[in-house]
Amino acid sequence: MSLAIQNLTPVIGAEVSGVDLSRIDDAMAAELRRLLADRGVLVFRDQHLDHDAHKRAAACFGTGQLHCHPLAAASGSGDPAVLTVRATAKSRFAAGDGWHTDVSCDPAPIRASLLYMHEMPESGGGDTVFASMTEAYALLSQPVRELIGKLRAVHDGALPWRQGYGREPEPGTEYNRTSHPIVIAHPDSGKPLLWVNRGFTTRIEGVGRLESRALLEMLFQHIEATPRLQCRVRWEQNTLVIWDNIATQHHAVWDYFPHTRHAERVSAVGGELMAA
Repeated sequence: MSLAIQNLTPVIGAEVSGVDLSRIDDAMAAELRRLLADRGVLVFRDQHLDHDAHKRAAACFGTGQLHCHPLAAASGSGDPAVLTVRATAKSRFAAGDGWHTDVSCDPAPIRASLLYMHEMPESGGGDTVFASMTEAYALLSQPVRELIGKLRAVHDGALPWRQGYGREPEPGTEYNRTSHPIVIAHPDSGKPLLWVNRGFTTRIEGVGRLESRALLEMLFQHIEATPRLQCRVRWEQNTLVIWDNIATQHHAVWDYFPHTRHAERVSAVGGELMAA
């Protein structure tokens, strides 16, 4: 297979053609890992994968271990490694509708996520916006980089329930709560990147509540309001997108209600994050 690559922006994202992800081999997997580390988001059109092929492709990234999402069964999936992502006219919310990094609350967070689109809204829409956390860090002033490089923040898996779903987690359900450095080193390149997100980060350790809230809000707005960090992926049926979950954040835009958007996500677990 011969790759053809078209960058989405100078900073982040690439559309890749000439690849059948159902037949990925070791050489192609190594090339895709290199490309993902460089571009952060890879878009593949006209893919045809069953669950086994989807999981084989995902296992090429991270440690090879697949992430089992606590909500996989509730999403309607019969496989704990396959998360169904569906919003319909009956949905009260849409998964991913807000800036976040997938389950950053885990001690060893997801390294890469692979989302495969089955059904698109009749009205159009349903794009996903991605942002580069390497570029987000690089654009901060030197005094701010020095400050946050010394700090750690708490990521809480219950936060999406409270602020996204508008209710408390089910009684007896436990979600990870983990402290991570605010600035981490990318596992492949070693480049420093920003590691806080509105979806899971609740507070900065060792500072006052007001200081924590103000500093986090500044970082969140920096990510969300700086277009040069971002690329926008327009989905089609049978499109698969791989994103580097360490080096990017994303926002799945819910602009298609009451139409249906249906996809499935398989993710690969990474290792423990290290401070830059």
